[in-house]
Amino acid sequence: MKHWIIDVDKNALPTWLEAMPGAALLVRNGLPSISLDEPGIVWCRLRAGEDFAVLARDMAHAASHQVVILCDDLNEELVMQALSLGAAGCCNTHAAPEVLRQIALVVGNGGLWIGQSLLQRLVGTTSRLLGQRASVEEKAAEGSAWVALLSEREVQVARLVAGGASNKEVANQLAITERTVKAHLTAAFEKLGIRDRLQLSLRINGRLP
Repeated sequence: MKHWIIDVDKNALPTWLEAMPGAALLVRNGLPSISLDEPGIVWCRLRAGEDFAVLARDMAHAASHQVVILCDDLNEELVMQALSLGAAGCCNTHAAPEVLRQIALVVGNGGLWIGQSLLQRLVGTTSRLLGQRASVEEKAAEGSAWVALLSEREVQVARLVAGGASNKEVANQLAITERTVKAHLTAAFEKLGIRDRLQLSLRINGRLP
């Protein structure tokens, strides 16, 4: 997969080069003359103190690609702004190479990466709101549709995760290891044809076909 990194200069961080050795470093001021005509991911850096409008311009230029925001000063408000513009992911500029590779894998497969803490908040909020709206009859009908596709343990893990629990919390509640939680969660994603925890919450609460 092709990667482009947009910044104010071409001084790439070592972590970027390790995670994406073939990435093209693009200088922000030179963007009007650049054609991103190959499929791939565009990583846009937002330095501390830069105006959010900078990201809006970068993302408009890369509208046909998946965009991940690299933030020097990451916060939830900025993440929500980026998502509202269509970003597929947000992470800290100095994230470790293995994290960047994982983000690329998730985003490249059509998923969303927003960080564990915010994801848990969104999943929990979504679950509560949708749960309040669904009737008892709807829940019963919806439950049989997806539960039948999973094993008993996968159902337990899926319900806890859809309620906003972290892998560690699920492991503690079910007396299993976090590695086992991840394995059950991966299996559930594959069987249900979904990509991430937010989609899992929507599916379980009947708001995703």
